Amino acid sequence: MRPVVTVDEARAADAAALEHVDQSVLVARAGRAVALEALELLGGAYARRVTVVAGKGNNGNDGRVAAELLAGRGARVRVFDAADAPSPLGAADLVIDAAYGTGFRGSYVAPEVGPAVPVLAVDIPSGVDADTGVASGRPQPATATVTFAALKPGLLQGDGAALAGDVRVADIGVDVGSPRIGLVEDADVAGRVPSRPRSAHKWQSAVGVVAGSPGMEGAAVLSAQGASHAGAGMVRLMSPGTSGPLAAPGPWPIESVRVPLGSVGWAGDVLAAVARCRAVVVGPGLGRDEPTRAEIRRLVTECPVPLVVDADGLAAFDGAEQLAASVARSPRPVVLTPHDGEFRALVGEPPGPDRIAAARRLAAATGAAVLLKGPLTAVAAPPDAGGGQSVLLASAGSNALATAGTGDVLSGIVGALVARGVPPQTAAALAAHVHGRAAAVGHREGLVAGDLPGLVAQWLSEHLGARPGEDG
Repeated sequence: MRPVVTVDEARAADAAALEHVDQSVLVARAGRAVALEALELLGGAYARRVTVVAGKGNNGNDGRVAAELLAGRGARVRVFDAADAPSPLGAADLVIDAAYGTGFRGSYVAPEVGPAVPVLAVDIPSGVDADTGVASGRPQPATATVTFAALKPGLLQGDGAALAGDVRVADIGVDVGSPRIGLVEDADVAGRVPSRPRSAHKWQSAVGVVAGSPGMEGAAVLSAQGASHAGAGMVRLMSPGTSGPLAAPGPWPIESVRVPLGSVGWAGDVLAAVARCRAVVVGPGLGRDEPTRAEIRRLVTECPVPLVVDADGLAAFDGAEQLAASVARSPRPVVLTPHDGEFRALVGEPPGPDRIAAARRLAAATGAAVLLKGPLTAVAAPPDAGGGQSVLLASAGSNALATAGTGDVLSGIVGALVARGVPPQTAAALAAHVHGRAAAVGHREGLVAGDLPGLVAQWLSEHLGARPGEDG
């Protein structure tokens, strides 16, 4: 996981570093990193026109050091104080935004930059909150941002994600330790999904999927296929209304073992059927009539194995407090996978731009791990004994996933990874990453949810490969 540090964590890391090295050394290192990135954007320095907008703090000093280094390489450099920089800035081949850094509070209106002129931001685009990503005033969109020591949340969420451009992290000798926020990378999937042992059998990673209803059979199929294509050894697929002479045949996946259920009073049958499963997914397409909601609440309350609660599974509860009471009835872990609307229904307000804080809030309120779906997916754990909450982030998703049924596939992937032995919070974050990467394998235009399970299997095959203990 790539470390992501908050403003407070960054300040603490800087303070610890300053016990061993002078501030001027850190500024020199940062300024050099900015100059090197500027050279990459310019393709050289000689006779290039560079404008630096520098504030009074360390961020501005980083920009001034970069200006000196670029001037020494033959660039034609102008440095303006952020408080009285002209607007527009005038002709330039590159503008370096070193006005204000991660500690800035207030509103900032950036001077105008000429069309097609690249902008390099120092640490974070000026005017963007480094924790929430909220922009105040009129920040200047950056072509690239060079940030120091570690990523900041505001570069990944809110307005900052769009304003930061291509983000590069420069090592300036500041140790950020082990922050509570981490960003999933491709290597984390291979490193954290256990190898399938040679002696494996289907029940060792079996997943129960409780989903679908008459007219909503597709949700059940998508969730079941998401689980099977992500490595579930067996999928027991259970859909209310599939027993009796009037049951619809449905487009059921041939790999799944179906357990027919009646239309009412089915929770007891599910509890008996999942006894040998390693994880259970409940919710996609079940419906929202009150008898169904009551069965879902019973299942969430009494299920003895790890649960992934999605879609109509979340809608079965009147709020976070009622859901928390069901979660607390059993020691097994629970993962909730709300989108923004489902979050609002549980909490009473939308998540807002700070998705990390929002996921933490719902996890603390329910005692469950929370996967808050969105362009930046945040997966928060419930508070630990000391009150801290770790958050794992997945940024691989795209608007190609903004189509019906993709969330059903994601819930199945989460269930499969939990069944394979990945801790629930990690499983949810890895699943979101795999989900996004799989979508990128397919066509951005015309991608439908039914394409995803096969793409998930393809991506996992390429990135997990044959590992020790597995047949090659």
